[in-house]
Amino acid sequence: MTHLGTAAPAKFVPGQPDMWAFVFFETLVFTGYFGFYLFYRAQSPALFLQAQTQLDLRIGVLNTLVLLVSSWSMARCVQSARAGAYRPALRDVFLTACFGLVFGGSKVFEWVEQARLGNSFTSNDFFTYYFFLTGIHFVHLLIGVVVLGVAVHQLRSPAPRSQGSQELVETCATYWHTVDFLWVLIFALLYVAR
Repeated sequence: MTHLGTAAPAKFVPGQPDMWAFVFFETLVFTGYFGFYLFYRAQSPALFLQAQTQLDLRIGVLNTLVLLVSSWSMARCVQSARAGAYRPALRDVFLTACFGLVFGGSKVFEWVEQARLGNSFTSNDFFTYYFFLTGIHFVHLLIGVVVLGVAVHQLRSPAPRSQGSQELVETCATYWHTVDFLWVLIFALLYVAR
């Protein structure tokens, strides 16, 4: 109960609690995937290092930058929506989706290049994990693009925007930031760690 002149306590975490439970669950699942990757890497370090040299670090860096910029544009979307500036919020969510599609196109290009080099899911343990981790991330990215569509729908809605509406936009942003966070970890493991 609030008294006159005192505001309700601010929420510490944006979005819906269910999304944060999902983020926690996904983090645990990916931690397991990363653990298996590191275990197999420790069993065959020379094979992993040799296979890793076949990845194009420039594409990995480009993809990472694209997703980091997409997180920035999504954060701007949330800030604009909080301020009631729905046109800039829409612009930023569309920009985020465009960056997501650029990432997706780049990832497909990279997979095609790996296939051209003769690398597939069954080539060796490294490429099994490479295609599995980047593939499962790609599925999350596609879901993220759909989630961004939900944010667009909320921001375009002619109905009065409520706290629940803002919370849904923030929930969509939380999912998108999770996709970006998981990619940064995948990038570090597959492309950078030696």
